Amino acid sequence: MALTVVDHPLAGALLSALRDRSTPPPLFRLLAKRLALVCCLEATRTLPTAPVAVETPLTTTGGVRLATPVVAVPILRAGLGMLEAVTELLPEVTVGYVGLERDHATFEPSFYYSKLPPLAGRTVLLLDPMLATGGSAAAACTALAKAGAESITLLSVVAAPEGIRHLEETHPELNIVTAAVDEGLDDHAYIVPGLGDFGDRLFGTS
Repeated sequence: MALTVVDHPLAGALLSALRDRSTPPPLFRLLAKRLALVCCLEATRTLPTAPVAVETPLTTTGGVRLATPVVAVPILRAGLGMLEAVTELLPEVTVGYVGLERDHATFEPSFYYSKLPPLAGRTVLLLDPMLATGGSAAAACTALAKAGAESITLLSVVAAPEGIRHLEETHPELNIVTAAVDEGLDDHAYIVPGLGDFGDRLFGTS
Protein backbone atom coordinates (compact mmCIF):
# COMPACT_ATOMS: atom_id res chain seq x y z
CA MET A 1 0.00 0.00 0.00
CA ALA A 2 1.18 3.52 -0.83
CA LEU A 3 0.17 6.20 1.69
CA THR A 4 0.67 9.84 0.70
CA VAL A 5 0.05 12.66 3.16
CA VAL A 6 -0.22 15.88 1.18
CA ASP A 7 2.58 18.15 2.38
CA HIS A 8 1.56 21.58 1.13
CA PRO A 9 0.96 24.87 2.99
CA LEU A 10 -2.34 25.41 1.19
CA ALA A 11 -3.58 21.96 2.22
CA GLY A 12 -2.68 22.68 5.84
CA ALA A 13 -4.45 26.04 5.86
CA LEU A 14 -7.59 24.63 4.20
CA LEU A 15 -7.72 21.70 6.60
CA SER A 16 -7.36 24.00 9.62
CA ALA A 17 -10.36 26.02 8.43
CA LEU A 18 -12.37 22.82 7.88
CA ARG A 19 -11.60 21.67 11.43
CA ASP A 20 -12.91 24.93 12.91
CA ARG A 21 -16.32 24.24 14.43
CA SER A 22 -17.47 27.79 13.61
CA THR A 23 -17.05 27.33 9.83
CA PRO A 24 -20.58 27.50 8.32
CA PRO A 25 -21.77 24.99 5.70
CA PRO A 26 -21.41 27.31 2.65
CA LEU A 27 -17.78 28.05 3.51
CA PHE A 28 -17.20 24.42 4.53
CA ARG A 29 -18.31 23.26 1.06
CA LEU A 30 -15.99 25.74 -0.65
CA LEU A 31 -13.02 24.77 1.52
CA ALA A 32 -13.72 21.06 1.02
CA LYS A 33 -13.73 21.53 -2.75
CA ARG A 34 -10.44 23.45 -2.67
CA LEU A 35 -8.75 20.85 -0.49
CA ALA A 36 -10.08 18.09 -2.73
CA LEU A 37 -8.45 19.87 -5.69
CA VAL A 38 -5.08 19.77 -3.92
CA CYS A 39 -5.51 16.09 -3.02
CA CYS A 40 -6.65 15.19 -6.53
CA LEU A 41 -3.58 16.84 -8.05
CA GLU A 42 -1.41 14.67 -5.81
CA ALA A 43 -3.44 11.52 -6.52
CA THR A 44 -3.10 11.97 -10.29
CA ARG A 45 0.63 12.65 -10.21
CA THR A 46 1.46 9.14 -11.48
CA LEU A 47 -1.29 8.77 -14.08
CA PRO A 48 0.15 7.21 -17.26
CA THR A 49 0.48 9.48 -20.27
CA ALA A 50 1.00 9.02 -23.99
CA PRO A 51 2.83 11.34 -26.39
CA VAL A 52 0.82 13.57 -28.70
CA ALA A 53 1.68 16.16 -31.34
CA VAL A 54 0.33 19.65 -30.70
CA GLU A 55 -0.05 22.41 -33.28
CA THR A 56 0.74 25.73 -31.61
CA PRO A 57 0.16 29.06 -33.42
CA LEU A 58 3.83 28.93 -34.47
CA THR A 59 4.88 25.30 -34.92
CA THR A 60 4.34 21.68 -33.99
CA THR A 61 5.55 20.51 -30.61
CA GLY A 62 5.36 17.42 -28.47
CA GLY A 63 2.90 17.06 -25.63
CA VAL A 64 1.14 14.40 -23.62
CA ARG A 65 -2.38 13.17 -23.02
CA LEU A 66 -3.74 10.94 -20.30
CA ALA A 67 -3.38 7.35 -21.46
CA THR A 68 -5.93 5.82 -19.09
CA PRO A 69 -9.56 6.86 -18.54
CA VAL A 70 -10.41 7.91 -14.99
CA VAL A 71 -13.50 7.01 -12.96
CA ALA A 72 -14.49 8.93 -9.83
CA VAL A 73 -16.58 7.08 -7.25
CA PRO A 74 -17.78 9.10 -4.25
CA ILE A 75 -19.09 7.22 -1.23
CA LEU A 76 -22.46 8.81 -0.51
CA ARG A 77 -23.11 11.23 0.88
CA ALA A 78 -19.93 12.83 2.21
CA GLY A 79 -17.90 11.93 -0.87
CA LEU A 80 -20.03 14.32 -2.92
CA GLY A 81 -18.12 17.16 -1.27
CA MET A 82 -15.01 16.09 -3.20
CA LEU A 83 -16.60 15.22 -6.55
CA GLU A 84 -16.83 18.67 -8.11
CA ALA A 85 -13.10 19.19 -7.66
CA VAL A 86 -12.37 15.98 -9.54
CA THR A 87 -14.76 16.75 -12.40
CA GLU A 88 -13.24 20.22 -12.79
CA LEU A 89 -9.70 18.87 -13.02
CA LEU A 90 -10.74 15.92 -15.20
CA PRO A 91 -13.72 17.03 -17.32
CA GLU A 92 -13.89 13.70 -19.16
CA VAL A 93 -14.04 11.65 -15.95
CA THR A 94 -16.78 9.04 -15.66
CA VAL A 95 -18.66 9.01 -12.34
CA GLY A 96 -20.06 6.11 -10.35
CA TYR A 97 -21.71 6.10 -6.93
CA VAL A 98 -21.61 3.85 -3.88
CA GLY A 99 -24.04 4.31 -1.02
CA LEU A 100 -22.96 2.94 2.37
CA GLU A 101 -24.29 3.55 5.85
CA ARG A 102 -22.66 2.60 9.12
CA ASP A 103 -24.44 0.83 11.94
CA HIS A 104 -23.91 3.08 14.97
CA ALA A 105 -23.78 0.09 17.32
CA THR A 106 -21.43 -2.23 15.43
CA PHE A 107 -19.75 0.39 13.15
CA GLU A 108 -20.19 -2.11 10.28
CA PRO A 109 -21.15 -0.73 6.84
CA SER A 110 -24.02 -1.87 4.66
CA PHE A 111 -24.83 -1.02 1.04
CA TYR A 112 -27.98 0.82 0.09
CA TYR A 113 -26.99 1.96 -3.42
CA SER A 114 -24.47 1.19 -6.14
CA LYS A 115 -24.22 2.50 -9.69
CA LEU A 116 -20.90 1.92 -11.44
CA PRO A 117 -19.67 2.46 -15.00
CA PRO A 118 -17.22 0.01 -16.62
CA LEU A 119 -14.06 -0.07 -14.50
CA ALA A 120 -11.72 -2.50 -16.25
CA GLY A 121 -8.63 -0.79 -17.62
CA ARG A 122 -9.44 2.50 -15.88
CA THR A 123 -7.97 4.36 -12.94
CA VAL A 124 -10.51 4.64 -10.10
CA LEU A 125 -10.51 7.53 -7.63
CA LEU A 126 -12.55 6.55 -4.57
CA LEU A 127 -13.74 9.63 -2.68
CA ASP A 128 -14.25 9.16 1.08
CA PRO A 129 -13.40 12.28 3.12
CA MET A 130 -13.23 10.57 6.52
CA LEU A 131 -11.20 7.36 6.73
CA ALA A 132 -12.16 6.26 10.24
CA THR A 133 -12.46 2.51 10.90
CA GLY A 134 -11.87 1.81 7.23
CA GLY A 135 -14.94 -0.41 7.05
CA SER A 136 -16.81 1.62 4.44
CA ALA A 137 -13.72 2.17 2.30
CA ALA A 138 -12.85 -1.54 2.45
CA ALA A 139 -16.39 -2.54 1.48
CA ALA A 140 -16.35 -0.07 -1.40
CA CYS A 141 -12.95 -1.32 -2.60
CA THR A 142 -14.23 -4.90 -2.56
CA ALA A 143 -17.25 -3.90 -4.65
CA LEU A 144 -15.06 -1.95 -7.08
CA ALA A 145 -12.66 -4.87 -7.48
CA LYS A 146 -15.55 -7.25 -8.16
CA ALA A 147 -16.75 -4.80 -10.83
CA GLY A 148 -13.38 -4.96 -12.58
CA ALA A 149 -11.30 -2.20 -10.98
CA GLU A 150 -7.58 -2.92 -11.06
CA SER A 151 -6.11 0.41 -9.90
CA ILE A 152 -7.83 2.24 -7.01
CA THR A 153 -6.68 5.38 -5.20
CA LEU A 154 -8.58 6.55 -2.13
CA LEU A 155 -8.81 10.31 -1.58
CA SER A 156 -9.60 11.40 1.97
CA VAL A 157 -9.46 14.64 3.94
CA VAL A 158 -8.38 13.08 7.23
CA ALA A 159 -7.51 9.48 8.10
CA ALA A 160 -7.21 7.56 11.35
CA PRO A 161 -4.37 5.07 11.90
CA GLU A 162 -6.98 2.36 12.59
CA GLY A 163 -8.54 2.83 9.16
CA ILE A 164 -5.18 2.81 7.42
CA ARG A 165 -4.22 -0.45 9.16
CA HIS A 166 -7.54 -2.04 8.21
CA LEU A 167 -7.04 -1.17 4.56
CA GLU A 168 -3.44 -2.41 4.66
CA GLU A 169 -4.80 -5.78 5.79
CA THR A 170 -7.79 -6.00 3.46
CA HIS A 171 -6.63 -4.12 0.35
CA PRO A 172 -2.83 -3.91 0.30
CA GLU A 173 -2.89 -2.90 -3.36
CA LEU A 174 -4.77 0.32 -2.54
CA ASN A 175 -3.19 3.77 -2.77
CA ILE A 176 -4.26 6.38 -0.20
CA VAL A 177 -3.90 10.16 -0.54
CA THR A 178 -4.96 12.20 2.50
CA ALA A 179 -4.42 15.67 3.89
CA ALA A 180 -3.71 14.39 7.43
CA VAL A 181 -3.32 11.29 9.57
CA ASP A 182 -4.99 12.12 12.90
CA GLU A 183 -4.48 10.71 16.40
CA GLY A 184 -7.10 7.96 16.32
CA LEU A 185 -10.74 7.10 17.00
CA ASP A 186 -12.90 7.81 20.04
CA ASP A 187 -15.40 5.38 21.58
CA HIS A 188 -17.96 6.28 18.89
CA ALA A 189 -15.45 5.68 16.06
CA TYR A 190 -15.16 9.38 15.27
CA ILE A 191 -11.74 10.65 14.20
CA VAL A 192 -9.91 12.74 16.82
CA PRO A 193 -9.22 15.64 16.49
CA GLY A 194 -11.01 15.25 13.16
CA LEU A 195 -13.56 17.80 12.04
CA GLY A 196 -16.87 16.27 13.11
CA ASP A 197 -19.36 14.60 10.78
CA PHE A 198 -18.26 15.64 7.29
CA GLY A 199 -21.66 15.03 5.69
CA ASP A 200 -23.56 16.97 8.34
CA ARG A 201 -21.18 19.91 8.12
CA LEU A 202 -21.24 19.81 4.34
CA PHE A 203 -25.04 19.87 4.04
CA GLY A 204 -25.96 21.67 7.27
CA THR A 205 -27.74 18.69 8.83
CA SER A 206 -27.37 17.02 12.21
